[in-house]
Amino acid sequence: MARMKAVQVPKPGADFEVVERDIPQPASGQVRVRVQACGVCHSDVITKEGLFPNISYPRVPGHEIAGIIDELGAGVTAWNKGERVGVGWHGGHDATCLACRRGDFINCVNEKICGISYDGGYQEYMVAPVEALARMPESLDVAQAAPLMCAGITTFNALRHSGALPSDLVAVQGIGGLGHLGIQFAKKFGYRVAAVGRGGENAALAKKLGADIYIDSAATDAAAELQKLGGASVILATAPSGKAMSALIGGLGPNGTLLVIGASPDPIEVPPNQLILGTKRIQGWASGIPTDSEDTLHFSEMTGVRPLIEKYPLVKAAEGYARMMSGKAEFRVVLTM
Repeated sequence: MARMKAVQVPKPGADFEVVERDIPQPASGQVRVRVQACGVCHSDVITKEGLFPNISYPRVPGHEIAGIIDELGAGVTAWNKGERVGVGWHGGHDATCLACRRGDFINCVNEKICGISYDGGYQEYMVAPVEALARMPESLDVAQAAPLMCAGITTFNALRHSGALPSDLVAVQGIGGLGHLGIQFAKKFGYRVAAVGRGGENAALAKKLGADIYIDSAATDAAAELQKLGGASVILATAPSGKAMSALIGGLGPNGTLLVIGASPDPIEVPPNQLILGTKRIQGWASGIPTDSEDTLHFSEMTGVRPLIEKYPLVKAAEGYARMMSGKAEFRVVLTM
């Protein structure tokens, strides 16, 4: 049987292992994808450290996948060999629970997560259920397309459902893996974009990405600065710090929303009156389903939104992961096959 390279986590908290495995065969309702690129996302720490219950090990992480279908399982008729596809965080749903019956697949009670529920993209070939597949435009470079399957869809989908209208003030907190895409999408949506970062060194990059205004939260009261601009309709909170998010709530305008997509271990703290006065709200946002990924990819293709990436070969996945975890990557790490 043909063999392939894979990078697996043998048990929670263990170092990555580069191993050889049999190339997997797709079961009924699945396809096999020849992986061309896979982004390294901070959420891969869930698999690396065993942060979710019931993860089976060894497990191959990775949920920012760009590749080509090279084998079809039984019963697969809507997809073809040779098609370019992506697989993201949403790795499948049961189609029978109440959420699924209402079409709310991202909140399926038995949602599968690629790289957690089953082996993901840190390998040369993977199998995925057809409900996890997104069609990928031919023009997109695979290494740039891969991060759009998580960081891209999360920022794009959150902003387009935020209720903000063109010309509204939208602030993006954090200029990192999520934020640098959030700024680009916000600008292309027609918002007046304020980027909020720590330190003056981020100002030039923020402006280059499309920000109209840069606010240095280390040197000024960012919430007060947003209020001077009329108050933000939306603050897209991407930096993983509940304390930093809490400090920005005062920058919301009437009916404004703190839209949380950065996963933080510390709480967001807010006095109730700060929400009641002005009818403000705090909302979390997950990524989306494959049709949302397709919308993200097509919008990025049309508008030129692209992630800034650093590439590593698959066999150096541990090095790429460490680079991502250091916070020094600019801005998404991508494994290439």
